[in-house]
Amino acid sequence: MTTPRPLPLWSYLLVDPRAVAASLDRIRAAGLVPDVPNLWQVSLGVARMVHRLLFRPDSVGLSTDAPARTSLRARLLRVRPLRFPFLLAAGAVTPLDLSGLASPRDRVMAHLLGAHHDRRQFVYDLQILAAHPGALEELLARARAVASGDDPRAAWLKDLVVYEGYHERLVAAVRAALDGEHGLTPEEAADPDVSFLAYLRWCAAQPASPAATWRALRAGEFALDRDRLGVAA
Repeated sequence: MTTPRPLPLWSYLLVDPRAVAASLDRIRAAGLVPDVPNLWQVSLGVARMVHRLLFRPDSVGLSTDAPARTSLRARLLRVRPLRFPFLLAAGAVTPLDLSGLASPRDRVMAHLLGAHHDRRQFVYDLQILAAHPGALEELLARARAVASGDDPRAAWLKDLVVYEGYHERLVAAVRAALDGEHGLTPEEAADPDVSFLAYLRWCAAQPASPAATWRALRAGEFALDRDRLGVAA
């Protein structure tokens, strides 16, 4: 039996680096992007997401146009700090896996069904599921069951995502994904907040090692908030 190669200590910032590596292998086999990032580059992508949560928190978990549901439960859960423990209990968020690459397919589905995604933000997780055969079809059936009320947890999941029409929009997004059409504008397709493929491209464009990142940082060629490429051209 072959002993797995030891991983560098920094890789455990990804929580489960071997699961992330396995996801990257699936992405490589599926041919989702021409250049698949390494673990260090994904770590930089996670740092970018932490930067987003700290400095652009309004881009996560809020709706820009859909009204909140009128139930008391949904009105209370609209307050994100109150919502978080319920999302955690439902398995709809994994705070330590900010890239989604360490999560199994069922956890990604639970995330889509229970955590609000605004506008086209569904696409990020749908593109992750595209590397799992049959996952989109299963998600479509589950989202339809929630939207129609056939799922026993439908009322709870509708309140947990807070905003009206969420699961109906999710059904439409999954159907479009199965047809190979996410309907992204060029700007959205280049945005790592929206597109998982753009996130992978962003990661792959970063320095490939801690030493290379330090050199780029000292040269002023690296910043987590610098445009969608993150590094100077």
